[in-house]
Amino acid sequence: MKKVKNAPIYDISGMSLVKQGTLGMQHVFTLFASTVLVPILTGLDVGVALVMSGIGTLIFHFVTQFKVPAYLGSSFSFIAPILVAGEIYGLDYARGGIVVAGLIYLIFSVLISAFGPEKIVSFFPPVVTGPIIIVISMTLAPTAINMASQNWLLSMVTLAVIIAVAIFGKGFLKIVPVIIGLTAGYILAAIMGKIDYTPIIEAAWFGLPNFSLPKFNIGAILIVAPIALTTVVEHMGDVLAMSGVIKKDIAKDPGLNRTLAGDGLATTISAFFGGPANTTYSQNTGVLALTKVFDPRVMRIAAVMTIAIGLIPKLTGFTDTIPRAIIGGAVIVLFGMIASIGARTLVDNRVDFSKTRNMIIASVILVFGLGGAVIPIKVGPVEIRLVGMALAAIIGIALNKILPIEIDEDEDEEDAEAEAEGIVFEEN
Repeated sequence: MKKVKNAPIYDISGMSLVKQGTLGMQHVFTLFASTVLVPILTGLDVGVALVMSGIGTLIFHFVTQFKVPAYLGSSFSFIAPILVAGEIYGLDYARGGIVVAGLIYLIFSVLISAFGPEKIVSFFPPVVTGPIIIVISMTLAPTAINMASQNWLLSMVTLAVIIAVAIFGKGFLKIVPVIIGLTAGYILAAIMGKIDYTPIIEAAWFGLPNFSLPKFNIGAILIVAPIALTTVVEHMGDVLAMSGVIKKDIAKDPGLNRTLAGDGLATTISAFFGGPANTTYSQNTGVLALTKVFDPRVMRIAAVMTIAIGLIPKLTGFTDTIPRAIIGGAVIVLFGMIASIGARTLVDNRVDFSKTRNMIIASVILVFGLGGAVIPIKVGPVEIRLVGMALAAIIGIALNKILPIEIDEDEDEEDAEAEAEGIVFEEN
Protein backbone atom coordinates (compact mmCIF):
# COMPACT_ATOMS: atom_id res chain seq x y z
CA MET A 1 0.00 0.00 0.00
CA LYS A 2 1.36 3.39 -0.96
CA LYS A 3 1.98 5.66 2.00
CA VAL A 4 0.09 8.94 1.83
CA LYS A 5 2.27 11.95 2.49
CA ASN A 6 1.29 13.90 5.62
CA ALA A 7 -1.55 11.45 6.30
CA PRO A 8 -3.23 11.74 9.72
CA ILE A 9 -1.84 9.53 12.48
CA TYR A 10 -4.56 7.83 14.51
CA ASP A 11 -2.30 5.30 16.26
CA ILE A 12 1.04 6.09 17.93
CA SER A 13 1.59 2.61 19.38
CA GLY A 14 4.34 1.95 16.85
CA MET A 15 6.37 4.95 18.04
CA SER A 16 9.06 4.78 20.70
CA LEU A 17 8.27 5.95 24.23
CA VAL A 18 10.56 8.95 23.70
CA LYS A 19 8.61 10.05 20.63
CA GLN A 20 5.28 9.50 22.36
CA GLY A 21 6.50 11.53 25.32
CA THR A 22 7.66 14.32 23.03
CA LEU A 23 4.23 14.50 21.40
CA GLY A 24 2.63 14.71 24.84
CA MET A 25 5.04 17.37 26.06
CA GLN A 26 4.23 19.48 23.00
CA HIS A 27 0.64 19.68 24.19
CA VAL A 28 1.77 20.43 27.76
CA PHE A 29 3.75 23.44 26.61
CA THR A 30 0.81 24.60 24.51
CA LEU A 31 -1.74 24.44 27.33
CA PHE A 32 0.45 25.50 30.23
CA ALA A 33 0.32 29.29 29.99
CA SER A 34 -3.47 29.45 29.74
CA THR A 35 -4.05 26.81 32.41
CA VAL A 36 -1.93 28.59 35.03
CA LEU A 37 -3.14 32.06 34.04
CA VAL A 38 -6.67 31.41 35.37
CA PRO A 39 -5.53 30.56 38.93
CA ILE A 40 -3.03 33.40 38.83
CA LEU A 41 -5.80 35.89 37.99
CA THR A 42 -8.37 34.46 40.41
CA GLY A 43 -6.16 33.57 43.38
CA LEU A 44 -6.64 29.81 43.10
CA ASP A 45 -3.67 27.47 43.60
CA VAL A 46 -1.57 26.95 40.44
CA GLY A 47 -0.43 23.46 41.44
CA VAL A 48 -4.01 22.35 42.11
CA ALA A 49 -5.10 23.76 38.74
CA LEU A 50 -2.41 21.74 36.95
CA VAL A 51 -3.13 18.49 38.79
CA MET A 52 -6.90 18.80 38.36
CA SER A 53 -6.43 19.72 34.70
CA GLY A 54 -4.63 16.42 34.12
CA ILE A 55 -7.09 14.42 36.23
CA GLY A 56 -10.02 16.14 34.53
CA THR A 57 -8.62 15.20 31.11
CA LEU A 58 -8.28 11.55 32.14
CA ILE A 59 -11.86 11.60 33.47
CA PHE A 60 -13.06 13.12 30.21
CA HIS A 61 -11.31 10.40 28.19
CA PHE A 62 -12.83 7.68 30.35
CA VAL A 63 -16.35 9.08 29.94
CA THR A 64 -15.89 9.54 26.17
CA GLN A 65 -14.69 5.94 25.76
CA PHE A 66 -11.11 7.08 25.00
CA LYS A 67 -12.19 8.25 21.50
CA VAL A 68 -11.75 12.04 21.68
CA PRO A 69 -8.28 13.67 21.40
CA ALA A 70 -9.17 16.58 23.69
CA TYR A 71 -7.35 18.24 26.56
CA LEU A 72 -9.19 20.01 29.38
CA GLY A 73 -7.56 23.11 30.84
CA SER A 74 -8.67 26.00 33.03
CA SER A 75 -11.73 27.85 31.69
CA PHE A 76 -11.42 31.60 31.13
CA SER A 77 -15.22 31.99 31.04
CA PHE A 78 -15.44 31.63 34.82
CA ILE A 79 -12.79 34.24 35.73
CA ALA A 80 -15.22 37.14 36.18
CA PRO A 81 -17.82 35.28 38.28
CA ILE A 82 -15.06 33.72 40.41
CA LEU A 83 -13.67 37.17 41.15
CA VAL A 84 -17.11 38.58 41.98
CA ALA A 85 -18.23 35.65 44.12
CA GLY A 86 -14.79 35.42 45.70
CA GLU A 87 -14.84 39.05 46.74
CA ILE A 88 -18.33 38.80 48.24
CA TYR A 89 -18.34 35.31 49.73
CA GLY A 90 -14.75 33.98 49.44
CA LEU A 91 -13.00 31.66 46.95
CA ASP A 92 -14.23 28.50 48.67
CA TYR A 93 -17.82 29.56 48.02
CA ALA A 94 -16.97 30.57 44.45
CA ARG A 95 -15.70 27.04 43.86
CA GLY A 96 -18.98 25.76 45.27
CA GLY A 97 -20.67 27.60 42.42
CA ILE A 98 -18.31 25.91 39.94
CA VAL A 99 -19.25 22.50 41.36
CA VAL A 100 -22.91 23.26 40.59
CA ALA A 101 -21.99 24.60 37.14
CA GLY A 102 -20.44 21.22 36.33
CA LEU A 103 -23.66 19.52 37.37
CA ILE A 104 -25.55 21.69 34.86
CA TYR A 105 -23.41 20.11 32.13
CA LEU A 106 -24.61 16.72 33.33
CA ILE A 107 -28.23 17.87 33.07
CA PHE A 108 -27.67 18.87 29.44
CA SER A 109 -26.02 15.50 28.85
CA VAL A 110 -29.12 13.72 30.13
CA LEU A 111 -31.36 15.85 27.91
CA ILE A 112 -29.29 14.96 24.85
CA SER A 113 -29.45 11.28 25.79
CA ALA A 114 -33.23 11.53 26.12
CA PHE A 115 -33.97 13.44 22.90
CA GLY A 116 -31.04 12.30 20.77
CA PRO A 117 -28.03 14.17 19.38
CA GLU A 118 -29.69 14.68 16.00
CA LYS A 119 -32.12 17.22 17.41
CA ILE A 120 -29.28 19.06 19.13
CA VAL A 121 -26.98 18.93 16.11
CA SER A 122 -29.80 20.27 13.92
CA PHE A 123 -29.28 23.58 15.72
CA PHE A 124 -25.70 23.71 14.35
CA PRO A 125 -25.70 23.59 10.52
CA PRO A 126 -22.45 24.63 8.73
CA VAL A 127 -23.69 28.21 8.23
CA VAL A 128 -23.79 28.49 12.03
CA THR A 129 -20.82 26.33 13.05
CA GLY A 130 -18.35 27.81 10.54
CA PRO A 131 -18.64 31.40 11.82
CA ILE A 132 -18.80 30.17 15.45
CA ILE A 133 -15.50 28.33 15.01
CA ILE A 134 -13.97 31.47 13.48
CA VAL A 135 -15.20 33.51 16.45
CA ILE A 136 -13.70 31.00 18.90
CA SER A 137 -10.31 31.57 17.31
CA MET A 138 -10.53 35.32 16.85
CA THR A 139 -11.65 36.00 20.41
CA LEU A 140 -8.44 34.29 21.52
CA ALA A 141 -6.32 36.34 19.09
CA PRO A 142 -5.82 39.35 21.41
CA THR A 143 -4.47 37.02 24.09
CA ALA A 144 -1.92 35.67 21.64
CA ILE A 145 -0.85 39.16 20.52
CA ASN A 146 -0.64 40.48 24.08
CA MET A 147 1.67 37.63 25.02
CA ALA A 148 3.76 37.90 21.85
CA SER A 149 4.14 41.68 22.19
CA GLN A 150 6.06 41.30 25.44
CA ASN A 151 9.11 40.57 23.28
CA TRP A 152 8.54 40.55 19.53
CA LEU A 153 11.97 39.07 18.72
CA LEU A 154 11.39 35.99 20.87
CA SER A 155 7.81 35.51 19.69
CA MET A 156 8.62 35.94 16.01
CA VAL A 157 11.61 33.58 16.13
CA THR A 158 9.41 30.99 17.84
CA LEU A 159 6.68 31.49 15.24
CA ALA A 160 9.16 31.33 12.34
CA VAL A 161 10.70 28.07 13.59
CA ILE A 162 7.26 26.47 14.05
CA ILE A 163 6.23 27.44 10.52
CA ALA A 164 9.55 26.29 9.02
CA VAL A 165 9.45 22.90 10.75
CA ALA A 166 5.76 22.37 9.90
CA ILE A 167 6.40 23.05 6.21
CA PHE A 168 9.94 21.79 5.60
CA GLY A 169 10.45 19.30 8.42
CA LYS A 170 10.90 15.61 7.65
CA GLY A 171 9.79 12.51 9.52
CA PHE A 172 9.14 12.87 13.23
CA LEU A 173 10.30 16.50 13.29
CA LYS A 174 7.35 17.46 11.12
CA ILE A 175 4.83 16.42 13.77
CA VAL A 176 6.48 18.25 16.70
CA PRO A 177 6.91 21.78 15.30
CA VAL A 178 5.51 23.49 18.40
CA ILE A 179 7.94 21.96 20.86
CA ILE A 180 10.87 22.64 18.50
CA GLY A 181 9.76 26.25 18.13
CA LEU A 182 9.40 26.67 21.89
CA THR A 183 12.85 25.14 22.43
CA ALA A 184 14.41 27.50 19.89
CA GLY A 185 12.72 30.48 21.53
CA TYR A 186 13.86 29.37 25.00
CA ILE A 187 17.49 28.97 23.86
CA LEU A 188 17.42 32.45 22.30
CA ALA A 189 15.91 33.87 25.49
CA ALA A 190 18.67 32.25 27.54
CA ILE A 191 21.34 33.72 25.25
CA MET A 192 19.72 37.15 25.58
CA GLY A 193 19.60 36.84 29.36
CA LYS A 194 15.80 37.05 29.41
CA ILE A 195 15.22 34.04 31.67
CA ASP A 196 14.90 34.28 35.44
CA TYR A 197 15.94 30.93 36.93
CA THR A 198 14.87 31.88 40.47
CA PRO A 199 11.64 29.80 40.36
CA ILE A 200 13.70 26.66 39.67
CA ILE A 201 16.33 27.37 42.32
CA GLU A 202 13.88 28.17 45.11
CA ALA A 203 11.39 25.36 44.39
CA ALA A 204 11.39 22.03 46.23
CA TRP A 205 11.64 18.71 44.40
CA PHE A 206 8.34 17.38 45.67
CA GLY A 207 5.31 18.88 47.31
CA LEU A 208 1.54 18.52 47.28
CA PRO A 209 -0.40 21.59 46.14
CA ASN A 210 -2.95 23.20 48.44
CA PHE A 211 -6.01 21.05 47.88
CA SER A 212 -9.14 22.36 49.61
CA LEU A 213 -12.86 21.58 49.76
CA PRO A 214 -15.52 23.98 48.47
CA LYS A 215 -18.24 25.69 50.48
CA PHE A 216 -21.76 26.30 49.32
CA ASN A 217 -23.85 29.43 49.48
CA ILE A 218 -26.91 30.15 47.34
CA GLY A 219 -25.68 33.67 46.60
CA ALA A 220 -22.32 32.45 45.26
CA ILE A 221 -24.00 29.64 43.33
CA LEU A 222 -26.35 32.11 41.62
CA ILE A 223 -23.37 34.23 40.58
CA VAL A 224 -21.17 31.43 39.21
CA ALA A 225 -23.35 28.50 38.12
CA PRO A 226 -25.46 30.27 35.42
CA ILE A 227 -22.28 30.75 33.37
CA ALA A 228 -22.66 27.07 32.46
CA LEU A 229 -25.64 28.00 30.28
CA THR A 230 -23.21 29.78 27.94
CA THR A 231 -20.16 27.54 28.32
CA VAL A 232 -22.25 24.55 27.26
CA VAL A 233 -22.64 26.32 23.91
CA GLU A 234 -18.90 26.97 23.82
CA HIS A 235 -18.29 23.28 24.48
CA MET A 236 -20.45 22.31 21.53
CA GLY A 237 -18.52 24.74 19.33
CA ASP A 238 -15.21 23.21 20.43
CA VAL A 239 -16.51 19.70 19.75
CA LEU A 240 -17.62 20.72 16.27
CA ALA A 241 -14.24 22.34 15.63
CA MET A 242 -12.42 19.19 16.71
CA SER A 243 -14.71 17.06 14.55
CA GLY A 244 -13.63 19.16 11.57
CA VAL A 245 -9.97 18.68 12.44
CA ILE A 246 -9.92 14.92 12.96
CA LYS A 247 -12.61 14.27 10.31
CA LYS A 248 -14.77 12.24 12.67
CA ASP A 249 -18.24 13.15 13.91
CA ILE A 250 -17.64 13.37 17.66
CA ALA A 251 -21.18 14.64 18.18
CA LYS A 252 -22.42 11.17 17.18
CA ASP A 253 -19.56 8.95 18.33
CA PRO A 254 -18.99 8.93 21.26
CA GLY A 255 -21.74 11.59 21.32
CA LEU A 256 -22.36 15.09 22.65
CA ASN A 257 -23.96 13.56 25.72
CA ARG A 258 -20.67 11.90 26.64
CA THR A 259 -18.45 14.92 25.86
CA LEU A 260 -20.71 17.18 27.93
CA ALA A 261 -20.82 14.65 30.77
CA GLY A 262 -17.02 14.31 30.70
CA ASP A 263 -16.50 18.08 30.72
CA GLY A 264 -19.06 18.62 33.48
CA LEU A 265 -17.73 15.81 35.67
CA ALA A 266 -14.16 17.09 35.24
CA THR A 267 -15.27 20.62 36.21
CA THR A 268 -17.18 19.46 39.29
CA ILE A 269 -14.34 17.28 40.57
CA SER A 270 -11.74 19.98 39.88
CA ALA A 271 -13.65 22.60 41.88
CA PHE A 272 -14.38 20.09 44.65
CA PHE A 273 -10.64 19.75 45.33
CA GLY A 274 -9.67 23.39 44.88
CA GLY A 275 -9.25 23.85 41.13
CA PRO A 276 -10.98 26.05 38.53
CA ALA A 277 -13.59 24.97 35.97
CA ASN A 278 -12.23 22.89 33.11
CA THR A 279 -12.93 23.20 29.41
CA THR A 280 -11.75 21.68 26.14
CA TYR A 281 -8.78 23.70 24.88
CA SER A 282 -8.85 25.20 21.39
CA GLN A 283 -5.06 25.68 21.30
CA ASN A 284 -4.56 21.95 21.66
CA THR A 285 -7.03 21.41 18.84
CA GLY A 286 -4.78 23.75 16.87
CA VAL A 287 -1.85 21.44 17.57
CA LEU A 288 -3.92 18.54 16.23
CA ALA A 289 -4.63 20.49 13.04
CA LEU A 290 -0.98 21.39 12.64
CA THR A 291 0.59 17.99 13.34
CA LYS A 292 -2.23 15.65 12.16
CA VAL A 293 -1.52 13.34 15.11
CA PHE A 294 -5.03 12.44 16.25
CA ASP A 295 -4.39 9.54 18.63
CA PRO A 296 -6.18 10.37 21.94
CA ARG A 297 -3.37 8.66 23.83
CA VAL A 298 -1.20 11.71 23.19
CA MET A 299 -3.58 13.79 25.30
CA ARG A 300 -3.53 11.22 28.10
CA ILE A 301 0.27 11.31 28.06
CA ALA A 302 0.06 15.10 28.30
CA ALA A 303 -2.40 14.75 31.21
CA VAL A 304 -0.02 12.51 33.18
CA MET A 305 2.84 14.94 32.52
CA THR A 306 0.74 17.89 33.68
CA ILE A 307 -0.16 16.07 36.91
CA ALA A 308 3.55 15.38 37.48
CA ILE A 309 4.41 19.04 36.93
CA GLY A 310 1.77 20.01 39.47
CA LEU A 311 3.31 17.64 42.05
CA ILE A 312 6.95 18.57 41.38
CA PRO A 313 7.57 22.24 42.20
CA LYS A 314 10.93 22.12 40.40
CA LEU A 315 9.16 21.31 37.14
CA THR A 316 6.53 23.93 37.81
CA GLY A 317 9.37 26.34 38.42
CA PHE A 318 10.97 25.45 35.08
CA THR A 319 7.77 26.09 33.17
CA ASP A 320 7.44 29.37 35.04
CA THR A 321 10.74 30.48 33.49
CA ILE A 322 9.41 30.26 29.92
CA PRO A 323 8.87 33.85 28.76
CA ARG A 324 5.24 34.55 27.87
CA ALA A 325 6.38 36.02 24.54
CA ILE A 326 7.57 32.57 23.45
CA ILE A 327 4.19 31.03 24.26
CA GLY A 328 2.58 33.94 22.40
CA GLY A 329 4.57 33.19 19.27
CA ALA A 330 3.35 29.59 19.35
CA VAL A 331 -0.33 30.31 19.93
CA ILE A 332 -0.47 32.86 17.10
CA VAL A 333 -0.38 30.04 14.59
CA LEU A 334 -2.41 27.64 16.73
CA PHE A 335 -5.30 30.05 17.28
CA GLY A 336 -5.17 30.97 13.60
CA MET A 337 -5.50 27.32 12.65
CA ILE A 338 -8.87 27.21 14.39
CA ALA A 339 -10.13 30.13 12.27
CA SER A 340 -8.96 28.30 9.16
CA ILE A 341 -10.96 25.26 10.24
CA GLY A 342 -14.06 27.44 10.48
CA ALA A 343 -13.49 28.77 6.97
CA ARG A 344 -12.93 25.24 5.70
CA THR A 345 -16.22 24.17 7.28
CA LEU A 346 -18.01 26.74 5.14
CA VAL A 347 -16.10 25.77 2.00
CA ASP A 348 -16.34 21.98 2.41
CA ASN A 349 -20.09 22.20 2.98
CA ARG A 350 -20.49 24.62 0.08
CA VAL A 351 -22.39 27.21 2.08
CA ASP A 352 -23.88 29.53 -0.54
CA PHE A 353 -23.35 33.16 0.47
CA SER A 354 -25.33 34.38 -2.49
CA LYS A 355 -28.29 33.44 -0.28
CA THR A 356 -29.47 36.34 1.87
CA ARG A 357 -30.38 34.04 4.75
CA ASN A 358 -26.86 32.59 4.98
CA MET A 359 -25.26 36.04 4.76
CA ILE A 360 -27.43 37.37 7.58
CA ILE A 361 -26.74 34.45 9.91
CA ALA A 362 -22.97 34.45 9.35
CA SER A 363 -22.57 38.23 9.53
CA VAL A 364 -24.56 38.57 12.76
CA ILE A 365 -22.56 35.77 14.41
CA LEU A 366 -19.25 37.38 13.43
CA VAL A 367 -20.18 40.91 14.55
CA PHE A 368 -21.66 39.87 17.89
CA GLY A 369 -18.79 37.45 18.53
CA LEU A 370 -15.97 39.81 17.63
CA GLY A 371 -17.51 43.17 18.48
CA GLY A 372 -17.38 42.87 22.25
CA ALA A 373 -21.16 42.95 22.71
CA VAL A 374 -22.50 42.27 26.20
CA ILE A 375 -26.18 41.59 26.92
CA PRO A 376 -27.12 41.42 30.62
CA ILE A 377 -30.18 39.34 31.50
CA LYS A 378 -31.72 39.69 34.95
CA VAL A 379 -33.43 36.70 36.50
CA GLY A 380 -34.66 38.01 39.84
CA PRO A 381 -31.61 39.16 41.82
CA VAL A 382 -29.23 37.35 39.46
CA GLU A 383 -27.70 38.93 36.38
CA ILE A 384 -26.41 36.66 33.61
CA ARG A 385 -24.07 38.41 31.16
CA LEU A 386 -24.05 36.97 27.65
CA VAL A 387 -20.81 37.91 25.94
CA GLY A 388 -18.53 36.96 23.08
CA MET A 389 -18.75 33.59 21.42
CA ALA A 390 -21.59 32.29 23.60
CA LEU A 391 -23.73 35.33 22.75
CA ALA A 392 -22.93 35.03 19.05
CA ALA A 393 -23.71 31.32 19.07
CA ILE A 394 -27.06 31.78 20.80
CA ILE A 395 -28.12 34.51 18.39
CA GLY A 396 -26.89 32.54 15.36
CA ILE A 397 -28.74 29.41 16.44
CA ALA A 398 -31.91 31.44 17.02
CA LEU A 399 -31.68 33.12 13.60
CA ASN A 400 -31.18 29.75 11.91
CA LYS A 401 -34.41 28.51 13.45
CA ILE A 402 -36.40 31.74 13.01
CA LEU A 403 -35.47 32.86 9.49
CA PRO A 404 -37.56 30.96 6.93
CA ILE A 405 -35.75 29.08 4.19
CA GLU A 406 -38.40 30.44 1.84
CA ILE A 407 -36.48 33.74 1.75
CA ASP A 408 -33.87 32.14 -0.47
CA GLU A 409 -36.45 30.18 -2.44
CA ASP A 410 -38.26 33.43 -3.30
CA GLU A 411 -34.97 34.95 -4.44
CA ASP A 412 -34.30 31.95 -6.69
CA GLU A 413 -37.74 32.28 -8.25
CA GLU A 414 -37.20 36.02 -8.89
CA ASP A 415 -33.82 35.32 -10.52
CA ALA A 416 -35.36 32.59 -12.68
CA GLU A 417 -38.16 34.90 -13.81
CA ALA A 418 -35.70 37.69 -14.60
CA GLU A 419 -33.54 35.29 -16.59
CA ALA A 420 -36.60 34.08 -18.52
CA GLU A 421 -37.44 37.68 -19.40
CA GLY A 422 -33.91 38.28 -20.65
CA ILE A 423 -32.91 40.53 -17.79
CA VAL A 424 -29.29 40.13 -16.77
CA PHE A 425 -27.92 41.48 -13.50
CA GLU A 426 -24.24 42.39 -13.81
CA GLU A 427 -21.94 42.48 -10.82
CA ASN A 428 -19.80 45.57 -10.47
